[in-house]
Parts: sequence; C-alpha cells; structure tokens
Amino acid sequence: QLNMAKKKEAFLKEFKEGPLQFKPTYKFDLYSEVYDTSEKRRKPAWTDRILWKVKNHCEVTSKDGEFLEEEHLISVTLNNYVSHMTYGISDHKPVSGTFKLEMKPHTSVPLVMLNPEGEWSAEHDVLIRYSAVPEFSSSAWDWIGLFKVTFRHVNDYVTYAWVEDDEISSNKDSKQVYMSASEIPNMGGEFLLCYYSNNLQSIVGISDPFQV
Repeated sequence: QLNMAKKKEAFLKEFKEGPLQFKPTYKFDLYSEVYDTSEKRRKPAWTDRILWKVKNHCEVTSKDGEFLEEEHLISVTLNNYVSHMTYGISDHKPVSGTFKLEMKPHTSVPLVMLNPEGEWSAEHDVLIRYSAVPEFSSSAWDWIGLFKVTFRHVNDYVTYAWVEDDEISSNKDSKQVYMSASEIPNMGGEFLLCYYSNNLQSIVGISDPFQV
C-alpha cells in the first residue's frame, strides 16, 4: 500500500526507507508474538514504518556563474532499522531507526580569525585580536566567548567580550578587544575563543586551543 501511494503521491516520492529485514509488525495478539487469532484473522502487515527525506540543499555553481548541480548540506545514513518484538502492550510492535547525520559547512574558510595575544592569566587584563573576511557583516551584538576546549554548546562560555563595547583598537586588517582580569578563571586550563555572530545566530570563528 505504501509503495503504491509513493507512485501516486508526489510528496511521498522523495521519502526513503531502509530495507524491511524484520517480519511484519502488525497485527499481534496482546503480550505475544502470535499474529491475530481473533475471528477477524487479519493479515500481518508492515504498518509501522520510518521514512525520511533531506530537504536542505544549495546550488553549486561554476566560476563562470553557471548552475552545475544541487548539493545537500545534510547527508543522512541509516545505520539500522529494526522492530522490537518484546513489547506486547499493543497489537503493533514498535520499530526504531538510528541515523548518522553529516552536516557540511557552508564555507571552507572561517568568517572570523581569532588569536589570544600574550600570556593569559587572571592576574591582568587580556587581549584578543581578530580579523574578518571582507564579506562578513558584523553586528553591535556580536561577542567573543572564552570556552573550555570541551564545550558542547554556545551557552557554555566561561566569559565573553562584546566586539564593539570592549574594542580598544582597530585598523583595516584587524581589531583588538580586551577581557577583564576579573573574568579570567583562576584554575586555568586549556581554552578556546569563539566569535558569535548575532546576524547568523552561529559561531563563525574558533581559535586554536591555548593555555590560561
């Protein structure tokens, strides 16, 4: 029935499904692995299914500006697709799938390059120098955060500096921002600097690891 619907319905044609390497997951007697023994004797069916499609894509163009092809920014690989026969509370057996998602970067070159200057410690104010590619559009709400190398989310910063409010020097090639000594962690360790763009709602530059 699903395969017939995919031939008729345009929106279903783009969906993919893994191979059905498990037996039909419907219709079972409750709390058993026995198919319907009621008077209806309904036929087993692969009713519970997992379908997916990737909708994010971009156009890849040549140097001459001619359209070449569409490239997916997210690739999805199905690792496994299984049923769970031990569950018996319903006449359906649940199915699950695990996927690997690979997200390709929009650019191969970071929009902002960051460097901590001098020796970093909690004994004195510290300096950050950064430069951006010409096409990068900054905002007054952009900030540079100090993160442990093990950070997992943009909100995991130890401290941060506003790129405009805390700027102390600027020229055509780079800008310099300071962080107060009172904000630098006393315990030290290995850290990173990350530039957060308010316009893009994303980290657009990460420094090499350094010691505090």
